[in-house]
Amino acid sequence: MLKVVVAPDKFRGSLSAPQAAHAMARGVRSVAPDTSIDEIPMADGGEGTVDALIAATAGKLQGCRVTDPLGRSIVATYGTLGDGETAVMEMASASGLALIPAESRNPMVTTTRGTGELLLDAVAAGARRVILGIGGSATNDGGAGFAQALGYRLLDRFGRDISPGGGGLANLDRIETTERTQLLEGVEIEIACDVANPLCGPQGASAVYGPQKGADAAMIAKLDRNLSHFATIIERDLGLSVRDLPGAGAAGGLGAGLVAFAHGRLQPGISLVIRTVGLEQRLADADLCFTGEGAIDASSAFGKTAVGVSRCARLKGCSTIAIAGTLGEGAEDVLSEGIDAVFSLCTHPMTLPEAIANAGELLERATAQAFRAFLAGRRGKF
Repeated sequence: MLKVVVAPDKFRGSLSAPQAAHAMARGVRSVAPDTSIDEIPMADGGEGTVDALIAATAGKLQGCRVTDPLGRSIVATYGTLGDGETAVMEMASASGLALIPAESRNPMVTTTRGTGELLLDAVAAGARRVILGIGGSATNDGGAGFAQALGYRLLDRFGRDISPGGGGLANLDRIETTERTQLLEGVEIEIACDVANPLCGPQGASAVYGPQKGADAAMIAKLDRNLSHFATIIERDLGLSVRDLPGAGAAGGLGAGLVAFAHGRLQPGISLVIRTVGLEQRLADADLCFTGEGAIDASSAFGKTAVGVSRCARLKGCSTIAIAGTLGEGAEDVLSEGIDAVFSLCTHPMTLPEAIANAGELLERATAQAFRAFLAGRRGKF
């Protein structure tokens, strides 16, 4: 009996990763009903990671009340995976840009406190390992609010707690650790981070990501100075140098804050997901792997989901076919990265709304046709 692994990412705007996996599985079964199929929804650490990992490991969704970027109380969610000891969360659920109307975005005041509260809830519930995706932030506070949620005291020269946001860092005089929580002792915190921006400077958090969060040129300069000051205080009081750490500037400097205050480890998101779902082991006896995502182009060769999956499959001697909503310029570059063939799910000229509305059916049909081609080639070998 043939074994096929289906391991797609989401098709943004139309299908979640679990929905895409189901559609691919239906396509395979329509051709060969007796095929053994292992559905493994995938992600790269960004949006959709929680849903994908919950589905891939038979986990469950949790909710808790946290502080949003503007200090309001909201309910954020995270996942507890099937092992019962691993939590997966996206900081965007608690501290994300999508939580704030465009006219209210101001990185001088937005805080990452809610992300710290989300982490503490997961650990208090029994998590011994946490995977944290840090894309889509509304903040530029270097993880200051996150640190305050963990019990660190960030004080001005009068001994008062500094105000929330990137603006408050200008008044930081010292960091006190006597009241920090002990809940994180022995907890492994892995940070899904696919950017290498340092904390400060022309490629830092403020300059590169500040504008999308509502910062103008004058504000960017202030925020950058404040993060530089924060890095100096962290090094003096905690003995950790985070200023030039690759990835420190992710999520408005939360990358630096997670390393400094929670001893987190910055890692490529796709690598974390592959390890968490046990993809390598599940591909070991597979004959074919289907993967895919909304778009495949030249950028896909740099650590995106389809290529990450295909590299893992190649190590196990398993062929990989990728199906995408859009094949952009340079899509053929992925053929040298482990993907054996690439197909579009669009079978005829159609509008984008039409493709989105019918994505499940189109993906099922494209998978079926690609699988027929694979079987024809397989028969030709004998």
